[in-house]
Amino acid sequence: MKRITLLWFTTTIFLGLLVSCVHTPMKQAQELSQKDSLSGKALPASATGYADVNGLKMYYEVYGKGKPLVLLHGSYMTIPLNWSNIIPYFADRKVIVAEMQGHGRTRDISRKISYESMADDVSWLLKHLKIDSADILGYSMGGGIAYQLAIRHPDQVRRLIVLSGSYRHDGWWPDVEKMYSTINADMFKGSPIEKQYDSLGNDPKHFPEFVKKVIQIDLEPYDWSKEVKAIKAPLFQIIGDADGIRYEHALELYTALGGGKMGDIHGLPKSRLAIVPGTTHIGIMYRMDWLTPMINDFLDSDLNTAPPTF
Repeated sequence: MKRITLLWFTTTIFLGLLVSCVHTPMKQAQELSQKDSLSGKALPASATGYADVNGLKMYYEVYGKGKPLVLLHGSYMTIPLNWSNIIPYFADRKVIVAEMQGHGRTRDISRKISYESMADDVSWLLKHLKIDSADILGYSMGGGIAYQLAIRHPDQVRRLIVLSGSYRHDGWWPDVEKMYSTINADMFKGSPIEKQYDSLGNDPKHFPEFVKKVIQIDLEPYDWSKEVKAIKAPLFQIIGDADGIRYEHALELYTALGGGKMGDIHGLPKSRLAIVPGTTHIGIMYRMDWLTPMINDFLDSDLNTAPPTF
């Protein structure tokens, strides 16, 4: 059974990531890759560089102008792998993307990788960029970082969007959580993740160490239930109906933040929840033509909680 699970996971990762890096099943995402959705022109970064944060030289890029939106990538990912087809959807915002400890062009240091430390790194990056507060969107591992940023640095978070992220280790389906202990560097052999690790100047000899160090954050139990239920920033949770995140996990937090009631009677909560049909954990990144209108409405809305009337 374990062998079947490992084979399934390997196939899903390889095919999913290969598709994410080479092809995009959504026609609109194909047309938008690193282009302005209106002009069709390439979106040049307005700033790139390295910020000295907590002993790291953290690589970042900034795109566009407007209200700041920070995008936080998933495990083993980089800016090109995770965000190249996503940045153009937010062409009217100031988009900040960065690579976390050990990922891409942000070299690893002799420090344990943790959600808490990565959140602190993002906090310092915002200070480096002289941004007092921003909207935060985190995917998968980035969702955990986003939760910790809102917990540890609440004044820097205006609104929070978590795509397929958990705030407790058992927020994942049990078979997914069990799978983490089987992950190793051999599973990524020849994948876009391994190739990009090498191409961005990392020593290939350290790739197995990188894989082991990153997965460690999900091998150690964590539970931020109490802290996330006290988050003041409005939260929009988005998961797929075939995601790795349990529905009950998302519903528990949504209910704690004012959901779980008939809005026509009690009014609307400031936080939101979406379960996207026909969508997996990797596949949610291909639903941006569906998700962007919902995300922009959440970010731009005054979040009036009064119930609608005829």
